[in-house]
Amino acid sequence: MYLKSMELHGFKSFANKIVLDFHNGITGIVGPNGSGKSNVADAVRWVLGEQSARSLRGAAMTDVIFSGTENRKPLSYAYVSITLDNSDHVLPVEYNEVTIARRVYRSGESEYLMNGVQCRLKDVNELFYDTGIGKEGYSIIGQGQIERILSGKPEERRELFDEAVGIVKYKKRKAAAIKKLHEEEDDLERIRDILGELERQVGPLEKQAETAREFLKKRDALKRLDVNMYLLDMSRLEEENTENEKKYRIAKDQLTAVYAQNETIKKQFAALEEKIKQADGVIEQLRNEMSETDLKKEKLEGQIRLLEEQIRFADESEHSLAQRKQSLEDVKAEHEKQKLDYEKKKQEVEGQLRAIREQLVEAKKSYGQVEETIAGANATIEKDNRLLHQLLNEKADLKSGQQRNKTLREQTTIRRSQLTQRILSRKTREEELARIFETAHEQYLEITEKVKTLKASLEEMQQKDFEWRSKRQEAKDQLSGIREELTKKRARLDSLRNIAERYEGYGHAIRKVMEQKDEIHGIHGVVADLIHVEKRYEVAIETALGGNIQNIVTEDEACAKELIRFLKKGRHGRATFLPLTAVKKREEFPHPKALKEPGIIGLADELVSHDKIYDGILSSLLGRVIVADTIDHALALAKNYHYTLHIVTLEGEYLRPGGGLTGGSFKNNSNLLGRGRELDVLKEEIAQLEEQQEECKKRLDEVETARTLLAEDKKEVEHSLSEARLEENTAGLTLRRSKEQVEESKKAFGSLEEESHNIETQLREIDEGEKKAAEDLSQLDEKEKQLNQEIADNQRILAEISDVVNQNRENVSKIQVQEASIEASVKNVEENLERIVLEIAKDQENIASLDQENLDNQKGSDEKKAQIQEIKKTIEAAGKNHDELKTSYQKALEQKEEWNTSHKGFFDQKEKIAADITGLEKEIYRLESLREKNESSSMGLNSYMWEQYELTLHAAKELRDESLSDASALRKEIKELKNSIRMMGDVNVHAVEEYAEVSQRYTFLKTQHDDLMDTKEKLITVIEELDTGMREQFTAGFADIQREFDAVFKQLFGGGHGKLELMEGEDLLESGIRIIAQPPGKRLQNMMQLSGGEKSLTAIALLFAIQNLKPSPFCLLDEIEAALDDSNVDRFAGYLHKLTKNTQFIVITHRRGTMNSADRLYGITMQEKGISTLVSVNLIEDKLDA
Repeated sequence: MYLKSMELHGFKSFANKIVLDFHNGITGIVGPNGSGKSNVADAVRWVLGEQSARSLRGAAMTDVIFSGTENRKPLSYAYVSITLDNSDHVLPVEYNEVTIARRVYRSGESEYLMNGVQCRLKDVNELFYDTGIGKEGYSIIGQGQIERILSGKPEERRELFDEAVGIVKYKKRKAAAIKKLHEEEDDLERIRDILGELERQVGPLEKQAETAREFLKKRDALKRLDVNMYLLDMSRLEEENTENEKKYRIAKDQLTAVYAQNETIKKQFAALEEKIKQADGVIEQLRNEMSETDLKKEKLEGQIRLLEEQIRFADESEHSLAQRKQSLEDVKAEHEKQKLDYEKKKQEVEGQLRAIREQLVEAKKSYGQVEETIAGANATIEKDNRLLHQLLNEKADLKSGQQRNKTLREQTTIRRSQLTQRILSRKTREEELARIFETAHEQYLEITEKVKTLKASLEEMQQKDFEWRSKRQEAKDQLSGIREELTKKRARLDSLRNIAERYEGYGHAIRKVMEQKDEIHGIHGVVADLIHVEKRYEVAIETALGGNIQNIVTEDEACAKELIRFLKKGRHGRATFLPLTAVKKREEFPHPKALKEPGIIGLADELVSHDKIYDGILSSLLGRVIVADTIDHALALAKNYHYTLHIVTLEGEYLRPGGGLTGGSFKNNSNLLGRGRELDVLKEEIAQLEEQQEECKKRLDEVETARTLLAEDKKEVEHSLSEARLEENTAGLTLRRSKEQVEESKKAFGSLEEESHNIETQLREIDEGEKKAAEDLSQLDEKEKQLNQEIADNQRILAEISDVVNQNRENVSKIQVQEASIEASVKNVEENLERIVLEIAKDQENIASLDQENLDNQKGSDEKKAQIQEIKKTIEAAGKNHDELKTSYQKALEQKEEWNTSHKGFFDQKEKIAADITGLEKEIYRLESLREKNESSSMGLNSYMWEQYELTLHAAKELRDESLSDASALRKEIKELKNSIRMMGDVNVHAVEEYAEVSQRYTFLKTQHDDLMDTKEKLITVIEELDTGMREQFTAGFADIQREFDAVFKQLFGGGHGKLELMEGEDLLESGIRIIAQPPGKRLQNMMQLSGGEKSLTAIALLFAIQNLKPSPFCLLDEIEAALDDSNVDRFAGYLHKLTKNTQFIVITHRRGTMNSADRLYGITMQEKGISTLVSVNLIEDKLDA
């Protein structure tokens, strides 16, 4: 057996899928630090079942999933698989090739697979027992295992030796046996506790069972008495109902005759009332018209008085208006005189203002000219001084710059000569590197495009595969759920069908009759099967029907007679039959208003669906029963109708006529009404589930076909991608080296060219600067002379004009004062003139208003006098109309008095008939109440029989005892028997069964206790046998390892001795192991006294010794020779080659000696940051070619 290959995808730094193929001999895995080569060892340890995240250098198991980089997204799962060649069947399975795989998702879910089939971790561990392979074996050796061997704790080395001598599986069996022993002891303790409790229960239960038997005997006797008392009461009620029904019909006929007489009187009475009503209308109308006439007359007289007052007031106002007009005309004349005075004064002041303003203009003009001259001279002097200072600074800067340019020219000329030589040499090298890069770039682009295409295809296939697997699992889960639900529904449907076919829940007689349905024609069925009720009404309807729910409907009386004969002949009991031809529909419900009361749902027969032919039967059974939603609404309705109604609630309470109320917990084991509904629902649900099942199967087949095709395509793409990646890695390395060289050359050449350009520019700038500096100095000397001359001229002008300026300033100020005084006088005259004009306009407006007001008053007086004459004519006509209305009003009052006399006679007749109707209605109500009360009593008795003994009237008649006919004696005997039962107190009626059950359970547990004791003794024997066998096997195996360790130690160290010892005073199977080494030229000493290299080589010697004695099929070594010097590395590599006869080695290393001994090398690199990639070199082929 050997390791054929290994596949990683998404594990730690292996973001892309990689496959490592292994062969016999030594395979080396190399790479720089941090490239991810040790992740290969972690992957092998992980796939073999490592459960410690810390052992894998992580904090949680999901840390092994690729977490992403700056350019790559994290993956959702990690996958590792190893494939082993098992053609020699070292592993205990029938396959020649075994693939173990492990997958973990970021959600934390994980799975193990063996040849693609899900398995448990336990299955993986058991597969590799005693092969050396496994997370605790010696097939995977890393720095951690070396450190455990080197540690100063001998106990930590124990697992390695147990695996080597082959007792691990026996230790596991022992551990399992000890665990089983502890479980058996726990079970024994629990059973002893239960047995003790049962022993305490048996005695009291035996006494309770005896009491229960006595109680049941008395209860049966009470049932016999109760049933016969019930039959006597039912006979009495039936006789009373017959007598009451005769009286009811007589009263009903009398009431009908009185109703007819009352209708005739009512029509005559209504006609008379209509006449009186019309007379009242005429009288009221005449009274209103008379009142309106009086009111109108008073209103017109008031208008005349108002108009006369208004005429008098207008005459008085005319004299007042004339006086006011004269006063206004005098004021207006005075205002016009003032206006003329102000206009004259305005002309005088305006002339003075024009003269003074002309003087001011001339003075300001003279003063402004002198001011401008002074300001210009001062500004010119200040400006020339600034320019002169600036000019002197510029001259100093130019002379300093001339000296700097001279020094810089000399230095720059020397640099230019040196740079020219370097540019020529670099240009030749750049051209050569560009040709090399172009060739490498073309090759890399071609290979990269190929890899990209293959990668995209593979990722797409992986995504599709993941989607298909998800769909498959989803379909499987859905199919499993549907099948489970379908099984449950079918089982329930079969159960209901069997119950319905056997008529379970019905009386014995009912079942026997229904068995004859095919033999005897005319059986329609039991009432429960012929009706359909909504689920929410089932309890109410079943309560309303009571025992009638088991009545049998027949075609006619003949069929019912034949069935009664059948029951008598076979002594099957009694049943109630409802012939369609005999049972008639009841009269309409007498209290329709009751159905509109709050909380009332309706009559019970209206809430039941059934064939029309059963209308009469359902009307008879349910036509007088009202259904209410709650007990509160039911009680309110019963009270309003004096407790004469049958009312049931949705929760099963029953209110009977007379006030009887039945309620409490509703026991409905048989559910006779709900069976049919549940059957229909189940059939529909099963049909839907079967359809869903077929769709799910079809979808699952499609998914499996798609996955098979996808797997074939995926395998081809993976192979092509692996080859293309190897080519890409080689080309990429070449391209990067070439590109780096080209870029470095370009960068250097560019720097040289840039430096050359800068030098030439600098020289040109120096020449131009020197030339410009000389020109600027000449210009600045000339400007300096001009500025000095201008400053002297301006200072002379300022001295000459200072006296003229002071004289002009005083003259302007004096004229401005005179101007302000005249302007104020002008403004005052203008304001007075404007005010007088407004006053004159206002005077004119007031005079015109008074003239118009006087004219309006004269016109209004004439119009009012004409209105007074017209109103007097209207008042005269209204007086005549009032006299005519009064005459008509007296006649109407006399006619109404005559009709009122006739109305009193009709009223007396009505009262007599109403008294007769009331008497008859009371009698009918009394008889109906008696009937309802008897019906309620009857239903109460039926309900009592059904609830107490589940007996109908006909079933109760089968228990009739003719000797029990004295009702008084029966009641006395029932009372005494009930008292006797009550004196017994609370009786556990189930004590008989409980006593039998507890006794049986005690016997069963006692047997189990004895069996557990036997099992415990057997387990102790097995543990002892395992201990004996392991001791013998360990002793022999440890002696072999001791000898082999000493021999290997000498070969690796070139002499010396190696020794293994068991810790004294400890159990052989648990004791630690001490390692003592004596390198050549030294004394025997403990491991802790050796150097680092000697410790590592000693540990390697122990591992090689175990491999010699019990070779593992393959062994993975993770840098175990890291601490050795070069000479010891060579010895290590040489010995490793010897072991390849029996063991395949995969070595993770960075030591050259180990690499040289490898037959094949895999290189692990990180060409993309954070992502490990693979490069392979077959060294055996290279050696053959050489």
